[in-house]
Amino acid sequence: MATLASLEGVPSAYAATRDGVDVLLRDRGLRKTPPAFTTESLLRGAAASAVLEGSTAAVEQIRAGEGDEVATAAVRLSTEVLAQVPTLRQAPLQALARLHSTVAAGTLPLADLGRPRDADSAERLRVLAGRLSATTTAPAMVVAALVHAEIATAAPFASHNGLVARAAERLVLVSRGVDEKSLLVPEQAHLQLRPQYESNLRAYASATGINGVHSWLLYAAEAYALAGELSPLRD
Repeated sequence: MATLASLEGVPSAYAATRDGVDVLLRDRGLRKTPPAFTTESLLRGAAASAVLEGSTAAVEQIRAGEGDEVATAAVRLSTEVLAQVPTLRQAPLQALARLHSTVAAGTLPLADLGRPRDADSAERLRVLAGRLSATTTAPAMVVAALVHAEIATAAPFASHNGLVARAAERLVLVSRGVDEKSLLVPEQAHLQLRPQYESNLRAYASATGINGVHSWLLYAAEAYALAGELSPLRD
């Protein structure tokens, strides 16, 4: 991860994005931030993630509890993210499995919940968990971006991989101290940047070298900057 974080343009892009996010959160930190801001951020994120996964529900429908099956699953997942912060730090593979178990509950057999779909998927998850457990000099935002792309492109679970990938991204941002109160809305940023989001994930998945990874990381820095602009703190 540290090697990828040093690719051309990546250090400066993430430094600038982190500075902007820190200014936003530090300014708000001088005042008490009600839990309602976190709740709103999670709801907006769930709604956007659901649309990226194929939902047709609008955020106000979801707010009223009238979303479709995908939206309902995304909201259910959003309520579990913050509870997994301690687990991600100590047992990342368990945390990722829990995210999938939560979002896929009721749609898959119990034996498939939280389990990789095959041996190759199990290995991808094991490697990813190992990287999350290891010490790294890579910025937390870079780690979050790579976790997102790995899960989204490897699709290690039997279903709901996009929802899990975006939830895991938010979880990393919280657990690594970028956004401890989960006030950024990266999912909504990805939705607003959807053509770039989807094309860069495709590039990440198909790259034989590092070009696709490089492009994804530069895209993600832009998305995280927008995630700050979309925070409920800006309302």
